[in-house]
Amino acid sequence: MKILDFNERLKDSILIADGAMGSMLHESVGSQRCFDELNSTEPEAVFRVHQAYIEAGAQIIETNTFGANRFKLAPLGLADEVQKLNSRGVKIAREARESAAREVLIAGSIGPLGLGVQSRHPEPGEIQDIFYEQALALEERGVDFYILETFSYIEEVLLAVDAIRSFSGLPIVAQLTYSEEGTTYGDVRPADAAAQLKNKNVQVIGANCTLGPQALLRILQELTAVDDLRVSGMPNAGLPKREGDRIVYPKSSPEYFALFAREAAALGVRILGGCCGTTPAHIRAMAEAVKPLRPAKSHAAAHSVEVVAKAVPVAQRDPESKFWKKLQKKEFVVCVEIDPPKGLSLDRIYEQVDKVMASKKVDAIDINSGAMARVGMDALIVAGALEARGVETVPHLTTRDQNIIGLQAALLGAWTVGGVRNVLAITGDPPSVGDYPETSGVYEVDSVGLVKVLNRLNQGTDWAGKTLGGATNFAIGVALNPVADDLDNEIERFHAKVEAGAHYAMTQPLFDPEHWHAFLKKLGGKPAIPVLIGIWPLNSYKQALRLNNEVPGIVIPQSLLKSMESAGASARDCGFAVARDMLAWARTELAGAYLIPPFKRYEEILEIL
Repeated sequence: MKILDFNERLKDSILIADGAMGSMLHESVGSQRCFDELNSTEPEAVFRVHQAYIEAGAQIIETNTFGANRFKLAPLGLADEVQKLNSRGVKIAREARESAAREVLIAGSIGPLGLGVQSRHPEPGEIQDIFYEQALALEERGVDFYILETFSYIEEVLLAVDAIRSFSGLPIVAQLTYSEEGTTYGDVRPADAAAQLKNKNVQVIGANCTLGPQALLRILQELTAVDDLRVSGMPNAGLPKREGDRIVYPKSSPEYFALFAREAAALGVRILGGCCGTTPAHIRAMAEAVKPLRPAKSHAAAHSVEVVAKAVPVAQRDPESKFWKKLQKKEFVVCVEIDPPKGLSLDRIYEQVDKVMASKKVDAIDINSGAMARVGMDALIVAGALEARGVETVPHLTTRDQNIIGLQAALLGAWTVGGVRNVLAITGDPPSVGDYPETSGVYEVDSVGLVKVLNRLNQGTDWAGKTLGGATNFAIGVALNPVADDLDNEIERFHAKVEAGAHYAMTQPLFDPEHWHAFLKKLGGKPAIPVLIGIWPLNSYKQALRLNNEVPGIVIPQSLLKSMESAGASARDCGFAVARDMLAWARTELAGAYLIPPFKRYEEILEIL
């Protein structure tokens, strides 16, 4: 369809689009790992959904391709199915249209890459390539126009538009999803989003998902107040809740949606449809409600649009922890690593930490978080307990166990209640290595994404851009493995962590200075942030052999293994001597070191110091 023809249709008409696809398919075929895959495995089920919406009065049906992009399909082993799933999605929609008694337009549905974008942090060029691949497959099979929907990031939807416009002249409908506060990610107001999209040859700009009809009307009101803007709106049935393994939406009445449709038409909205939880009954009610109506041509409602001041991030400032200040002064920093208790008592931790800190040779205690995916007391909680006793801590925080909401909640509590000022952001060992191999990790973001989260908290906003009424000031640490199997990838990720806002790094345990020197050569110079080396005093030859062969990220030189084997009963002396040598060397080349007590015997660390 030509853009001119599309615009002409919308000039004096309100087009009704379809409603939810996923929930309808769930009712028909049950839970699926990927509803887009049903285009191949259950095409008849998809056809029936299209047919039901057409019979309800939909003039636009969307292809069942919302998540059919390489980024989302790859984790399911379907990365090579992009062209097939999109092509079949269009084919099914066309078959449904051909069976209709009137004309129906087919919209090629393209959704965002998801929060995983922040986890894998692909470059803009890669994101565009992903959208290009999907959009091309949709157009080659015959969609009439594109609908970009449920985007949370204005930057991402702009990349999707650029990808389409690099080859296509079809119309584009671009829809973002907004919070109840009326903003999308980054605290972007609807009018601000529209201003950025208007210059991108986008024909319709709208909002969908997240909000129910009444809440969405406030967003549509702000959009329709923008001059020369065609607007679309597709609300959810309401706020969802979880029942068992299902997400259930309220039973919003069709009459309620009819009221919404009339109010939206009065604002000047040109395309109306439904999102999550809506059914053909809701679409039928909207279609009947707007049948005698024409979209409003004026912006009479513009004067009532609430003007909301955009939240301004707090100016970034350097962390203020004693640990960080010492690093900034280029004074050598020493930490000792502990594991949280597996049970309920902290007495043993207190006793051991007191002995270590009494030596006056240790600056901070760094605290493991669920190492080897085993259950232990939360590292942030343990850190708060130690901070209350006057001990500076560097707790590890893994993205394995909590989603992005939980991570932020834990960090805010650790800052305000626990007095924690330093954090080491890590991705975390997979559950399969621990005591609960049947569980699954969360991993909504990886360590790079967690650094971004921490950086935003340090600017006084949460991940969604909402102001916190203050700012944290964490010293943000990251892990670094100078002996990684894939050093190119390790270096690329290290650069990404620094760019995301990391202040310092802590390495995997090293046993030979040459490993560090080789890493620096590959890196091309000194790291941009201070680095603390990991030092692990080896107790025996068998321990060294196991670590070298079974623990990821640890490389023990063959010469050291042979020395410890030859040392026999004196292997411990050999291992501790190497640790002392590594510490002495680190003082000449690195910002600090953290020491790992052998078998949790923290007092033995004093032998190294």
